[in-house]
Amino acid sequence: MNPPLPSAVTALLDQQQGDRVLMVDDVPDNLSMLHDALDEQGYTVLAATSGEAALACAQQGRPDIVLLDAMMPGMDGFEVARRLKADPSTAHIPIVFMTGLTETEHLVAALQAGGVDYVTKPLDPRAVLARMQVHLQGARQARQTRQALDAFGYASIAVRASSGRLLWQTPLARELLQLYFGTIAPQTPAPVLAWLRKSLQDMGPAAASGEAAPAQEPPRLSAELGARRLSFRLHHCIGGEDSAGSASGSASGSMAAGDWLIVMREVSDAAVIRSLGLAFSLTAREAEVLYWVIKGKINRDIGEILGASPATVKKHLERIHAKLGVETRTAAAAMALTRVREMHPQWEV
Repeated sequence: MNPPLPSAVTALLDQQQGDRVLMVDDVPDNLSMLHDALDEQGYTVLAATSGEAALACAQQGRPDIVLLDAMMPGMDGFEVARRLKADPSTAHIPIVFMTGLTETEHLVAALQAGGVDYVTKPLDPRAVLARMQVHLQGARQARQTRQALDAFGYASIAVRASSGRLLWQTPLARELLQLYFGTIAPQTPAPVLAWLRKSLQDMGPAAASGEAAPAQEPPRLSAELGARRLSFRLHHCIGGEDSAGSASGSASGSMAAGDWLIVMREVSDAAVIRSLGLAFSLTAREAEVLYWVIKGKINRDIGEILGASPATVKKHLERIHAKLGVETRTAAAAMALTRVREMHPQWEV
């Protein structure tokens, strides 16, 4: 476990308004000019001289961007990048590789490890600053989007379509995915990934056009947990591996294989069930049974949902028929559905 940063250092970082830049190089003298240039521009500069130190600093300092030396003794930059991208708490941080290697295979390896761009040594501080600004702006917009969605009661995740990796998630999204699917990042729930890929396939060329959002919204995905329902909406492509390749002049594949923002929202029908009970003088369990009848469930399915036998569900349904003054399941469902829509106009079956 990494030792915590001193409280004074943490407080200083929290007070800084400038973006935080983590520079990683086993020869710090190589970065002296760049360090001075960043400092003059108002950036908060963090430094690490090894892969292990870089991971610890990224965890504790939470930089906005990482400038990472590709070739270092021990843990090289490629492995550092892979570990940062595998950790949900740091996966969103853009990584710009600093390398003296210009062979195509090394540049491709840098992008495949999770880098969004690269700069070649010897470093030109002006060029590095220009590249950083582009990626910091994108990261800042993504962060603001996540914060806005959370503020309005939404949960959001970013998923890389090609690998299925869950790149980042808001706190609310983390709770909902664990609750509904029992998964944790970087694993994307199988139904969600299948829906995403099917949506991109159906969108065809639109998914590769680079538009901020699909011209026509794909069908939404829904998951149910008792009377709670979680819906998924494909928001827009936020770039990712393919935009990274394009930024460095080596685009590979279509935008459909990039990183996609998915917005989730949970709706609970507990109020609907309570309304059914009050409207027809039902017990709490009878109201639940009637709710699932409206949803089209058969007695066996209702029993599994409520933890009761089909015979018990049948007895509840007989009492419901008597209280509603009807003889059939269909009539009970129709009467209840009419009443629910009067009391909850926005409710959907």
